[in-house]
Amino acid sequence: MELWQQLMAVALGAMVLFMVFPGVKHAMEKSKNAEEKHWGTVLLLAAVLIGFVLLLISSV
Repeated sequence: MELWQQLMAVALGAMVLFMVFPGVKHAMEKSKNAEEKHWGTVLLLAAVLIGFVLLLISSV
């Protein structure tokens, strides 16, 4: 990868972080103030993600 490509990748990553950070910050504050925590949903999504990654690994 050439230097200019690396610089463009870093610039693109910085732009993405700059655009996403305000939304993530607001979501984190909203999550702290939530009355009910949804840990079951988080665990289910984590299990599905792990299963998908294992499926991809086993298919190679």
